[in-house]
Amino acid sequence: MLKEEIDQLLSKYNISLKDLPKIKLNDPAVKLLDAKEGDVLEIKRKSKTAGEYNYYRFVVK
Repeated sequence: MLKEEIDQLLSKYNISLKDLPKIKLNDPAVKLLDAKEGDVLEIKRKSKTAGEYNYYRFVVK
């Protein structure tokens, strides 16, 4: 996510980066996306009951 998008996300939910769920740098999905430590990943999932929803992970070492 871009810096501006991260700032909007944190502001929207009134949280800081440390409050986001974490994902390890050595996770296969992180490697596939070529994410770096400190990045925030937006993950979209589909649900029969909720439709599509997003969740976010903060990449840590």
